[in-house]
Amino acid sequence: MKKTLLTVFFFLFSVANIYSMSETDSLLGILDKMIINRKEYTTKKEAYIESIKKKLHNTIALEDRFRLHDEIISEYQSFKCDSALAYVDRNIAVAQTLGNEEYLQNSKLKQAFVLSLSGLFSPARAVLESMDYQKLPSYLKVSYCWGYIRYNENLIKYMDNRTYEKLYLSENRRYRDSLMNLLGQGSDMYLKEKSFKLKAEEAYQESAEIQLELFAKVAPHTHGYAMSAMGLAMVFKELGNVALEEKYLLLAAITDVQLAVKENESLLALAIFQYEKGDVDRAFNYVQASLEDANFYNSRFRNAVIAKVHPIIEATYLAKIEQQKKNLRLYALTISVFVVVLIVTLYFLYKQMRMVSKARKNLKTINNQLVSVNQKLDEANLIRERYIGYYINQCAIYLDKLEEYRKYVHRKIKAGQIEDLQKLSSSNLVFERDTEALYYDFDKTFFEVYPNFVEEFNSLLKEGERYDLKRHQLNTELRIFALIRLGITDVNQIATFLRYSMQTIYNYKSKVKGKALVDSDSFEEKVKKIGGFTQG
Repeated sequence: MKKTLLTVFFFLFSVANIYSMSETDSLLGILDKMIINRKEYTTKKEAYIESIKKKLHNTIALEDRFRLHDEIISEYQSFKCDSALAYVDRNIAVAQTLGNEEYLQNSKLKQAFVLSLSGLFSPARAVLESMDYQKLPSYLKVSYCWGYIRYNENLIKYMDNRTYEKLYLSENRRYRDSLMNLLGQGSDMYLKEKSFKLKAEEAYQESAEIQLELFAKVAPHTHGYAMSAMGLAMVFKELGNVALEEKYLLLAAITDVQLAVKENESLLALAIFQYEKGDVDRAFNYVQASLEDANFYNSRFRNAVIAKVHPIIEATYLAKIEQQKKNLRLYALTISVFVVVLIVTLYFLYKQMRMVSKARKNLKTINNQLVSVNQKLDEANLIRERYIGYYINQCAIYLDKLEEYRKYVHRKIKAGQIEDLQKLSSSNLVFERDTEALYYDFDKTFFEVYPNFVEEFNSLLKEGERYDLKRHQLNTELRIFALIRLGITDVNQIATFLRYSMQTIYNYKSKVKGKALVDSDSFEEKVKKIGGFTQG
């Protein structure tokens, strides 16, 4: 029943993690920012260690100095192995001076631990073998067993040899059994070692259950929290739960970076995870940070482990960068070709637009010409209509007058009044009266077509030279230009109609042009454009 509930728990936990990608993304973002600010955490750590060192200057008692050295060793053993070993040596000297065997054995165990962390496995084993396990107090026996376990774990990672791995794993099982016998059953330390034992026996679910319970008790932002999260990440890796593996790797790495822990495996494990996930950029960033930490810690062991992975990730990263450069060059080339094609297209479009624009202008000009021609045709039609009607009417009138004149002459001849006929033929009175009537009718008809002719004609003349005539009446000078406006430009025709000589017509035209505001050459053209016409 217990196993069934555990299986259901992990299933629900896995499903929940499918919907918690935002949490993972958030943790990744936090870690990325923290890696950028790693120097700040390192500086903070160094400042704290310096504050402990300052206390040593005012401390004379060896017991107090031993305790302060122990605090510094605790800070340095995951920060700088050389410094940690230096203060271990100081404590060994203090213990020997005090003649305190427990202090001495405790310091040697710490020495062996730091030596194994730094990759000095032979000196570390030599220290452990020089100690008499049976004579150690119980709490130091715990440290001794745990020191051997950590020594063997580091050696397995360093050697990466299957044959020796089995030997060291077998040795670790013995030390873990001894360690669990020393620890009280039910204690957190006992349960922790039990979970590791279950993991070694491939009972991953049972191991995860214990570690989750212990993890809930650990205070965040502590080295123990990071180690506990790392243990959970390794167990979930074996269970194949990549979501939870990544989550706890991130929690471990974030805590290690925040605490400036330089001897850590969380960043390297996370770099490998991101590499396998396909996030090469982050993998390279994390493995670089891990290498920098190992160099800072000065651990040959950690450098050797990183050296197995770093070239692979770096090569993939550089290959990706190179591919991105190739893609960038390809994109640049494609864009360049596109720009050239676009420029050529725009050039041809510009030419086409110019051609269309030119065609539109030509069309507009033609349309304007057609409008002008149509206006002139309409005007000519109106003039023709008005003047044809006028001259038909005049012809009818003159026919009637001729008929009356014929009858009048016939009566006079019949009556023998030859003298009256002689008087009539010698007088110009009748002819002049008819001529005036003709011009009067001409003027009247002209003003029907161009009612504003006089005003517009005056606008072409200088001030003081303008005509002030009776309404709808022209004088001889204006009548000449009225005929020109009607399209009659032949001086002979104008002279015949007005009954003047051609020279007289020329004189009148010259006289009027002398009054004009414009030059004489363009005056007649402007007269021809006067007014338009009014239909009605």
